[in-house]
Amino acid sequence: MFSPILSRRDMLRRSGLGMGSLGLAAMLGTTAANESHAAQTPMSPRPPQFPVKAKHVIHIFCNGGPSQVDTFDPKPLLEKYAGKELPMENLRTERKTGAALPSPFKFRKYGESGTEVSELFHNVAQSIDDICVIRSMYADVPNHEPSLMLMNCGHSQQPRPSMGSWVTYGLGTENQNLPGFISMCPNGYPITESANWRSAFLPGVFQGTYIDTKHEDIEKLIANIRNKHLSPDQQRAQLDLVQHLNRQHLAARGTDPAMESRIHSFELAYRMQSEAADAFDVSREPEHIHQMYGKGVHARQLMIARRLVERGVRFVQLWHGEGQPWDNHDDLEQNHRRLATQLDQPLGALLKDLKQRGLLDETLVIWGGEFGRTPVVEMPTPGANAGKINGRDHNHWGFSMWMAGGGAKGGHVHGATDEFGFKAIENRVHVHDLQATILKLLGFDHEQLTYRFSGRDYRLTDIHGQVVDDLIA
Repeated sequence: MFSPILSRRDMLRRSGLGMGSLGLAAMLGTTAANESHAAQTPMSPRPPQFPVKAKHVIHIFCNGGPSQVDTFDPKPLLEKYAGKELPMENLRTERKTGAALPSPFKFRKYGESGTEVSELFHNVAQSIDDICVIRSMYADVPNHEPSLMLMNCGHSQQPRPSMGSWVTYGLGTENQNLPGFISMCPNGYPITESANWRSAFLPGVFQGTYIDTKHEDIEKLIANIRNKHLSPDQQRAQLDLVQHLNRQHLAARGTDPAMESRIHSFELAYRMQSEAADAFDVSREPEHIHQMYGKGVHARQLMIARRLVERGVRFVQLWHGEGQPWDNHDDLEQNHRRLATQLDQPLGALLKDLKQRGLLDETLVIWGGEFGRTPVVEMPTPGANAGKINGRDHNHWGFSMWMAGGGAKGGHVHGATDEFGFKAIENRVHVHDLQATILKLLGFDHEQLTYRFSGRDYRLTDIHGQVVDDLIA
């Protein structure tokens, strides 16, 4: 049968440039191997490079930038300088800043480790001996968009695959009836939207599946989860025909990652009709679990996250809400308290729930934002804030994150910022270092988990990153 499609190889071969076709094959060899591997079994579970505990990831993203000095990095010296200039020059951030602003929240020690945690997260603090707090994180710039991209995709400017995409590319997923990478954000999208969970040049099957968790009705939560017009057998027959045509189309064109991803997504959508309705339906949880997590959208999506990893989903990311809710340039005390109240009980419940089910050892839980906030007050700027002089600016120089389970070192505090909480100065951890460490906890050498694209091998950590072994149990 004559095909009207002329591939690059055929074009070179028929043009009498046989050596050219050989050269092209050599240049594309690794890429073709990548695509072939993804096409054969794109999401089948695969072993890591070396044995580890972690099999799943739950990433709680407080988009906007939670303040480290109000959550997990107490700085009592700020009280001494309250309303006064610090005895050091304020570091340059996005906007003009002024005098010291002490935390309005009380800190106290928790657990056998005696780690100090703010009253904002007193429920999370009940599990502090399972938590590794990193107080010495730093990023590159004090702006949301590039910092979000750096934290999620390993590069602040260029389109790159997200961490969840890299993880599912390396490990596949344990449940073929659910997406391997799910990103949940109530009420809409965070800043930079779907770029946060994109697959970029990785095959499209590794891109995150977005769920708007403001919805409780399963048919609104997951569009088209039920077909009201065809029976399952009729749907199967219809899909078989469509997939037969898709494979014919693919065979005529050689490798086509977009088509391969489409074939996989059609199959996944069909299989999801039975299992997704169960996985996302938290009404099936017993009453004591609902009481444990509490009420609200965050209780619901954290219960869903546990139900998903319980069913073998590889990477689950949970955003606090649309836009950048933790970006409190004004009214920080009021807004941080409101946001933490929404999250603290269900997040504390998640840690206990995972542990009591024996899932915490194999589930790496990550908490944090794209950066932190200044220990000094943000000054009024026309058009930029409300001018109340009771909020904090972005701060990429030093901030806090934490990890729990999955082989992370529980009851441990790593690194430190200066005495005011402005800059990481001890055992500093760049975002690339954190990503390298996360990949090691999942069984990968970050320098070896690569994908050939446009003539070079790419990786999540770009050309940077050092594993921080002190974060690993």
